[in-house]
Amino acid sequence: MRELNYTKRWGQMLTPEIVGLLTKIHEFKGEQNLFIEAHADQLTKLMEIAKIQSTEASNKIEGIYTSDERLKKLVMDKTTPKSRAEQEIAGYRDVLNTIHENYDYVQTKPGIILQLHRDLYRFMGSGAGGYFKTTDNVIAEVDSEGNKKVRFQPVPAWETPDAIDALCKAFDETLMDESINPLIVIPMFVLDFLCIHPFNDGNGRMSRLLTLLLLYRSGYIVGKYISIEKMIETTKDTYYEALQSSSAGWHEGENDYVPFIKYMLGVIVASYREFSSRVKLLTTAGLTKGDRIGEVIKQTVGTITKAEIMKKCPDISQITIQRALIELQGQEKIIKIGGGRYTKYTWNWDKEHSCNSEIMSIE
Repeated sequence: MRELNYTKRWGQMLTPEIVGLLTKIHEFKGEQNLFIEAHADQLTKLMEIAKIQSTEASNKIEGIYTSDERLKKLVMDKTTPKSRAEQEIAGYRDVLNTIHENYDYVQTKPGIILQLHRDLYRFMGSGAGGYFKTTDNVIAEVDSEGNKKVRFQPVPAWETPDAIDALCKAFDETLMDESINPLIVIPMFVLDFLCIHPFNDGNGRMSRLLTLLLLYRSGYIVGKYISIEKMIETTKDTYYEALQSSSAGWHEGENDYVPFIKYMLGVIVASYREFSSRVKLLTTAGLTKGDRIGEVIKQTVGTITKAEIMKKCPDISQITIQRALIELQGQEKIIKIGGGRYTKYTWNWDKEHSCNSEIMSIE
């Protein structure tokens, strides 16, 4: 098993691009903290939506699905799982809730990681989760002709308990030095966790749950309000490319963490930016709900669906959104594209420019 020593290597990761991302995150974090102090009561709905999106996206990455209606009921704990997929979704929901509500008390220890994995599979029957892999596993990919190719060979099963113990110790010891930025070390930890691949199943979902846990424990709680898992799911190809680039040479201790760190920091920046965008709409004085919906469409490059508007304005009912869309169309401020479930909307910039020209001519 290779040596894991973040204290030695973290400083090598401070490229100009990574430093720039860290600066942006710290700026966004300060803004978020101020908003939470002043408007905590307005964030409940954002948290509910983030939980649904996180549970859906993290499972979707692994090919685990259910209907939107069933998903919402499962996340809100208003129904019981009816299939294996729903059992796994419900397990993710429970572990996510544990992290959201108790992150200050959930330490980075092998025993805790095993307990979280046990709870991830709590609806699957006894023995489904809560123990390290019993046989060696591989990370493989299948090409267009159906040929299977080994992309990465993780740590063998017999070495896994010691590897996870070394991983947790390296992480905790590194962050005892307050001069070391946890935003650098967290992606390094997650990458190493995935290279160890300690479980027979659930490694990807556990890595994303641990990402949230470690971010929250370090004071970066944007994932409570904006789904980081959703950000990863929508950039899945880039996620896998960064993971593959950073895992090359891992067993020899020669891997380059930078691609994966850059990717994860980019996801965090995007999450904070989305949070900032949503809360500005919530708090801008004088904006009606219809105005807010108009601003969401106006600020969207290209088209947006009603479902996407609902996610960006979770405190506004579907009926109110539909009414606002009809009014905006009547005022020719937006353009409706398509019909039925494929309906999309875009801002009518031609109308906007026409109105601006008329105003300038009057002046």
